[in-house]
Amino acid sequence: MAELEAAAEHERILREIESTETACIGPTLRSVYDGEEHGHFMEKLELRIKNHDREIEKMCNFHYQGFVDSITELLKVRGEAEKLKNQVTDTNRRLQHEGAELLSSMKDLQQCRIQQRNIATTVDKLNMCLPVLEMYSKLQVQMKSKRHYPALKTLEQLEHTFLPQVSHYRFCQLMVDNIPKLREEIKDVSMSDLKDFLESIRKHSERIGETAMKQAQQQRSLDNIQSVQGKGGLARTHTKCPSPEVNGTSPMSEQDSGILDVEDEEEEETPGTQDLVDFSPVYRCLHIYTVLGSRETFENYYRNQRRKQARLVLQPPSNMHETLDGYRKYFHQIVGFFVVEDHILHTTLGLVNRAYIDELWELALSKTMAALRTHSSYCSDPNLVLDLKNLIVHFADTLQGYGFPVNQLFDMLLEIRDQYSEILLKKWALLFRNILDSDNYSPIPVTNEETFQKLVGQFPFQDSELEKQQFPKKFPFSEFVPKVYCQIKEFIYACLKFSEDLHLSSTEVDDMIRKSTNLLLTRTLSNCLQNVIKRKNVGLTELVQIIINTTHLEVSCKYLEEFITNITGVLPDTVHTTKLYGLTTFKDARQAAEEEIYTNLNQKIDQFLQLADYDWLVSDPSTQASDYLVDLVAFLNSTFAVFTHLPGKVAQTACMSACKHLSTSLTQLLLEAEVKQITMGALQQFNQDVKECERFARSGPVPGFQGDTLQLAFIDLRQLLNLFIKWDWSTYLADYGQPTCKYLRVNPTTALILLEKMKDSSRKNNVFAQFRKNERDKQKLIETVAKQLRSLINSHHS
Repeated sequence: MAELEAAAEHERILREIESTETACIGPTLRSVYDGEEHGHFMEKLELRIKNHDREIEKMCNFHYQGFVDSITELLKVRGEAEKLKNQVTDTNRRLQHEGAELLSSMKDLQQCRIQQRNIATTVDKLNMCLPVLEMYSKLQVQMKSKRHYPALKTLEQLEHTFLPQVSHYRFCQLMVDNIPKLREEIKDVSMSDLKDFLESIRKHSERIGETAMKQAQQQRSLDNIQSVQGKGGLARTHTKCPSPEVNGTSPMSEQDSGILDVEDEEEEETPGTQDLVDFSPVYRCLHIYTVLGSRETFENYYRNQRRKQARLVLQPPSNMHETLDGYRKYFHQIVGFFVVEDHILHTTLGLVNRAYIDELWELALSKTMAALRTHSSYCSDPNLVLDLKNLIVHFADTLQGYGFPVNQLFDMLLEIRDQYSEILLKKWALLFRNILDSDNYSPIPVTNEETFQKLVGQFPFQDSELEKQQFPKKFPFSEFVPKVYCQIKEFIYACLKFSEDLHLSSTEVDDMIRKSTNLLLTRTLSNCLQNVIKRKNVGLTELVQIIINTTHLEVSCKYLEEFITNITGVLPDTVHTTKLYGLTTFKDARQAAEEEIYTNLNQKIDQFLQLADYDWLVSDPSTQASDYLVDLVAFLNSTFAVFTHLPGKVAQTACMSACKHLSTSLTQLLLEAEVKQITMGALQQFNQDVKECERFARSGPVPGFQGDTLQLAFIDLRQLLNLFIKWDWSTYLADYGQPTCKYLRVNPTTALILLEKMKDSSRKNNVFAQFRKNERDKQKLIETVAKQLRSLINSHHS
């Protein structure tokens, strides 16, 4: 069975070999070699090959005659074919010879047609490429000429319109690759132009501000004030560089000219007809960055740069306070900065906004006010402060015309006003000191009517009696009265100058002037007068003249009230009107002068009393007063003769004060501890001097005293002397303490001191006193009186 199956398998494999393609016979043969009967298979394969060879041989034998016939026919055809070949070769040779020229012409024609086709194709392609190249060339020209905005438009057209049509060319790809670089170059160049613009603006801010302030000043001087928008120049509605966002077109100027020249003012004096700035670099750069999608970057850069410039502008120079030009340049720079920003605000959409402007303005206000406070504090010249005030007002009005709030500046001016007032007070203190130091403190003589009227015109003085007198005549006051009065008026004018243009009401101006004038009178003038009065070398004549002068100046205060009223137009009886209380200045000065007169008189009396040389042990007194006292009385008579122009009470008080001081000083001479003994003769001589003083009091050196009022200054001393000279101790001791006592003003302590000196003198001068009965009785009486006086003193103290 196995052999049959192997034979069948070999048969199947042979059939597959016969029917299968050679490329696929490998698996079939593998199946043969996988088995163990491949030897038998090879035998069968050889047998099958032999069978096929026998069939092929049979097939060839069957078709051999036809093959022979075909070869015979083919041999016949070979001869004809040879002939035909020769004919074809000959024909071909002739044809080639004949068609050589035609082929040459055809090649030429073909080449020409190819060239024509290439030319036409080239022309078509060039027609497509030339606009691209022209646009690119135009772009390059615009870039070189710094026409950045047109270059950007050209770049957009090139990118979106022309390049897509020829995008398959290599040069187009180079252009496409170069477009971002060109955009960045345009951004960089436009930014560079903007930086140049910002630098130019920073340098020319002062000039811009100066022009703006001049225009504002010219506008203020016009009778019919128009709004800033009606004006040209740097006003908001007048520009030559419209924003591209506003009108949708390119900026008017393609060249970044920066700051334009200002026209000569002689050629054009109307404010606002000249442009100072070409803002086209800003507009172009803004538009370029907007188109390129980087507007926010541009806005941030612009604002940050301007903030930095603002801080530089707001930094004042260290020596700004030295001259007005320093302040003026500082203000010009600030005004120029904000005029530019205001223009940018109103000619661009969103580059800067109101919040940004307000932020910068708040910064500028704080910095400017701090700088002004600091630098103005160094100023000691009132004229410079006044010029500074006018400059600040001009500065504030200019910026207010551009819509910036300036109330804080006017508030600060009120602070500077107080400083200005202090500077004025210092200046006028020097003026007053010079006037008072240079015065001769003598009544002003006038020799003719012209001089008289001139002086009356300077100082409001009315005296009908003086007007009736013949020339030459004298005013009662010295020269410092009209000079001081005129200087007070000049001070009022100086205060008024500062209040101008501060937008203050008449009442506020009036209040300011009156308060400053009060300070001038109560502080400055008062100090000057007090210093003059307290000087060591001032004499009684000068003091008397000062009292007379201050009296007239006090009267003149009502004329100063009228003067201020005429200036401000505010009536003095208005509810809120400040009154001039400077009257107290002259009252205080007069009181100080009076006190100084009293002190001076007492000092003179003390000087005379120092010349007193009493012999307290003399036994035979003189019948005349001492020489020093006679001289003292003569001095007092001549002194009080000068007091005729003083108010009555002042002269009377001075005289009474002098008499009281003289009485007190004489009493002190008697009671001095250095005087150990006093004789009755010395006491009688002293009594002669007191009588001389009483005669002086009775002579009425100063009118106005009633009866013996002036003599009462010596009543204490008189009663004391009478008690001892009359030796009326019984009456004194009996009536002591009663209102009707004859010696009511004699103090027992004073009497005891003097009595002790009398006792000692009796013992020393009377050697034989103990041998004389009357002397012994007198000593006993003295001792008895002394005991009683001590008893009175003790009872009084208890």
